[in-house]
Amino acid sequence: MIGNSLKIAFRSLLKNKTVFGINIIGLAIGIATCLTISLYVGKELNYDTFHKKANDIVRVVLHAKMAEENIDEAGIMAPVASTLRRELPEVQDATRIYKLTDAAKVTYGETSLRKGNLVLADQSIFNIFSFKFLIGDINSALSKPNAIVLSNEQAKVFFGNASPLHQTINLKDVGIYNENGYNDLSGNYEVTGVYEALPENSHFHFDMMMSMQTFSASESQSWLQGQYHTYLLLNPGTDRIQLQKKIDAIADKNFGPQIQEAMGLSLTEFRSKGNKVGIAIEELTDIHLNSNLRGDFEAGGDIKTVQIFAAIALFMLLIACINFMNLSTASASERMKEIGIRKVLGSEKSQLISHFLTDSFISTAIAMLVGISLFWAALPMFNHLADSNISFGSLLQLKYVGMVLGFTLAIGLLAGAYPAFFMSSFQPIASLKNKFSTGSSKGIRSGLVVFQFMISTALILGTIVVRQQMLYIQNKDIGYDRSALVVVRDAGYLGNKLESFKDEMIKDPRISNITTSAYVPAGPTDSNMSAVLKDGDPKQRHRVRIYDVDAAYIPTLGMRVIAGRNFDKNSDQQSDNVILNETAARSFGLHDDPIGHTLVMAGDEKQLKTVVGVVKDFHARSLREPIEPLMMKYNPYYGLIMKVTGEDVSGLLNKMEKTWNDFGTEEAFQYAFLDDMYNETYVKESHMFTILEAFSLLTIFVACLGLYGLITFNTQQRVKEIGIRKTLGSSVTGIVTLLSKDYIRLISIALAIGLPLGYFVMSNWLHDFEYRVEINIWIFVFASIATLLIALVTMSGKSIKAALANPVDSLKSE
Repeated sequence: MIGNSLKIAFRSLLKNKTVFGINIIGLAIGIATCLTISLYVGKELNYDTFHKKANDIVRVVLHAKMAEENIDEAGIMAPVASTLRRELPEVQDATRIYKLTDAAKVTYGETSLRKGNLVLADQSIFNIFSFKFLIGDINSALSKPNAIVLSNEQAKVFFGNASPLHQTINLKDVGIYNENGYNDLSGNYEVTGVYEALPENSHFHFDMMMSMQTFSASESQSWLQGQYHTYLLLNPGTDRIQLQKKIDAIADKNFGPQIQEAMGLSLTEFRSKGNKVGIAIEELTDIHLNSNLRGDFEAGGDIKTVQIFAAIALFMLLIACINFMNLSTASASERMKEIGIRKVLGSEKSQLISHFLTDSFISTAIAMLVGISLFWAALPMFNHLADSNISFGSLLQLKYVGMVLGFTLAIGLLAGAYPAFFMSSFQPIASLKNKFSTGSSKGIRSGLVVFQFMISTALILGTIVVRQQMLYIQNKDIGYDRSALVVVRDAGYLGNKLESFKDEMIKDPRISNITTSAYVPAGPTDSNMSAVLKDGDPKQRHRVRIYDVDAAYIPTLGMRVIAGRNFDKNSDQQSDNVILNETAARSFGLHDDPIGHTLVMAGDEKQLKTVVGVVKDFHARSLREPIEPLMMKYNPYYGLIMKVTGEDVSGLLNKMEKTWNDFGTEEAFQYAFLDDMYNETYVKESHMFTILEAFSLLTIFVACLGLYGLITFNTQQRVKEIGIRKTLGSSVTGIVTLLSKDYIRLISIALAIGLPLGYFVMSNWLHDFEYRVEINIWIFVFASIATLLIALVTMSGKSIKAALANPVDSLKSE
């Protein structure tokens, strides 16, 4: 019985190869797309969930505003953790992590390597997060100064298969700049433990963790300075809203006296001037996608991008399923005579239902297998574009296996339900005479065509907008020339040989200019400080970004001084001078006459700086952020930026490396092009554009497959009508118009819905950029024309072929 059903099913499917092929290809592409994006979205939504207490862990962050600048920082002040742990019964424990930005030189025996992924951490970090200790005592590993724990990967690098426990490693070139100057943390450290490296879906990854007790300033009681990432372990079920109210009260109690002492303002007066300051909690599992703070450990994801991709996956799958069910139900109506004959010959209704459902399940199963194969083939490319590492084995997780099986059964049942239960109910005579109504199914198919092209239109518009924004980013005047600039950030390793290296390089005619600075606009690599006008209101502090530069910085980067002058390297007074950007000049109220005014830095009357120039605003950070007040100080900093001329860049880089090695630094020569660094700032948007473009094309292709299938079916249904019309004198143009006009009307309705939908989604996405393109009328026109042309090309081939057919062939069977 089963064998007979399968034989009949395959014979029926192969009888109409066009519809069968369209069904399989369309559904397979939809399945492959959905599987790929589902795994990606699942990974993005599950960051940090591997911690056993993830649902009870929150991070405390800073939200403030000074002089119209919003200050949203992941790192906060040193005493916050101990204060909240002491004063809030809801807090079980608290811990701090301090991110070290230096590339420390780590030495053990003959092995010496640069490592930049180091942190300071409290011992309590192991009470909160789920670190798996492989060697050492997790309860005391960071409980004393100069203790250090390594990831298993780093332990392997330095110690091989030997035990690192209680061994001594030496760290150099590691330290922290704070309000008290530079705190050098170089020295010998005892290895007290080895932990298993954290999985990819963690918002932080460390090579090494040093004991916080090594850093004496970590005991600071200042609520105005600090960059400590602070986490709380809460009692299960803690009400976050009530907890935040308590935290606000504690913050005000501690901020108030210190703001009064530092600025001479009460907290009320401080806020009355438009300033804000406070700390807030955010869920651990929200950090990766929903936190957009300065100073985060790693670049996070983007919840809007995840939502857009998830919507694409859903709509793509819906379109593929709609096509599948559309064509399955449409082609089933051609089998009415078959149904009538089977009933006359004694077939039961249950047997007919079995035949139709078998057809549907076989098609769905084949499409699923093809879809999984496409997923496997496309996964490496997707991983490259999305900067991800999803493995094919991830599909074997129980939840995804269940999703695949459930989907196969659901689509098979839905696609087979109409012919199985509805058409098998007709009386044999009606079936043999093809007397049945298709009005309702035709209306449903029309609605589904509208839905498909509505989504396609929205995707076309979205792709255009993302492309326009990417072009805008590439072509916008950012206030400096980023082309042909070679950045050597680690030039400080040359020590007192830096100037000699620089002098040697400037002799090369392929280098037109060199500046000694590690401050790169595409970094960003700035610090910040508060300042007031010496002859202004001492309570009116302004927060400014600081760039330490030399006199060659502005000409090397092609910036423009619009008032006053540049620094003079031959003057002994340059360290007392500063140059402001336009925004800083306006912030201080000096936009009319800025030159010669004196600024007091960090509230210290001994730190006086004279404004000698104003540079045209440039984008020191990404276009997502507004241009902020910025101050350039004359302080040549350990880094080099070289302006390159000519074509022989490769030869010049080889000479740089040879000269570097000749100076005997024992450090590898590393460089980057500023243009590449700028582009890396927008790598997420670049990946999004490429993926969106690919999935848009696939979605449109699948929608066109469905439209082609329906045109094919309708043409077959009306072949005799077309023959009669041609016999009566209808032209080819008239017949093509007849076959196409209903679909053009449906696509026009799709445009009317899809364009506003695309505009709404992309306006929301663009909102993340302070500087962005406008979605103008031409984008709507182009998206509309593209959708109509795609539809017309899809329909025209089949329509023209039908119109050109010999009417004798279509009428001879009558």
